[in-house]
Amino acid sequence: MTDKIRILLADDHVVLRSGLRLLLDAQPDMEVIAEASSGYDAIKKSCELLPDVILLDLTMPDLGGLDALPLLRQRAVHSRILVLTMHDNEAYLRQALQAGAAGYILKAALDSELLNAIRAIARGEVYIHSAITHHLLHETIAPEAAADPWERLSSREYEVLRLVALGYTNAEIAEELSISVKTVETHRARGMEKMNFTTRSQLVRAAIAKGLLE
Repeated sequence: MTDKIRILLADDHVVLRSGLRLLLDAQPDMEVIAEASSGYDAIKKSCELLPDVILLDLTMPDLGGLDALPLLRQRAVHSRILVLTMHDNEAYLRQALQAGAAGYILKAALDSELLNAIRAIARGEVYIHSAITHHLLHETIAPEAAADPWERLSSREYEVLRLVALGYTNAEIAEELSISVKTVETHRARGMEKMNFTTRSQLVRAAIAKGLLE
C-alpha cells in the first residue's frame, strides 16, 4: 500500500512506545511518524507533521492528555485522536469525547482491537473499547448495583478516601493507617476510579452527602 495511516504516539512510557511502534510499523497500512512524551510535545509535533491519527495517553507530565485534547483539536484539525489509557472509567471517557477524542481504548486491549480501533478512527468512525461499552451497558441494565458508590470500595479504599476528603495528605494518611505512601496512592487511585471521580472536590461533595465529614 502506498497510502499508510500516519500515526503519532504520545505517551511518556518509553517501553510502551517502543512496543507500539514495533506493532504498528509491522502493519502494511500503518506508519509511526513520530513519538511524543508529553502533551506539549504532542501538540508541537502534531502541528509540524499533521498525522492522520494521534494515539494519546491521558496521564503525561507537563500537560496531560485531557488538557492537551482541545488544543490538539484546534491546532491539528485534520488529525483524529484515539485515547489509549489505563483508565477504565466512564468519567474519563465522557471528558475525552467532549474534548474532541474520536475514540477511547484501554491499554489492556488486545493488539488486534487496537489495530481495528486505529483503522476505524482513520476512516472517520468513532471507536470505544468493548470493555467500556460492556461496563456502561451493565450500569444501564442494573442501575441498582451502583446506587451507593461507596459500597463499591474495599474497607481500605473507603478509609483512605474518607481521610482524603477530610484534607489529609498522602503522607499523613500513610502514618495514620500505618501503611506506605505508595499503598495510599494505590488505594486512592483505585477508589477514585471505582467512584467515577476525577477531582477531590467531587469526593468531598460525596463525603458530605454521605455524612462522613460530620
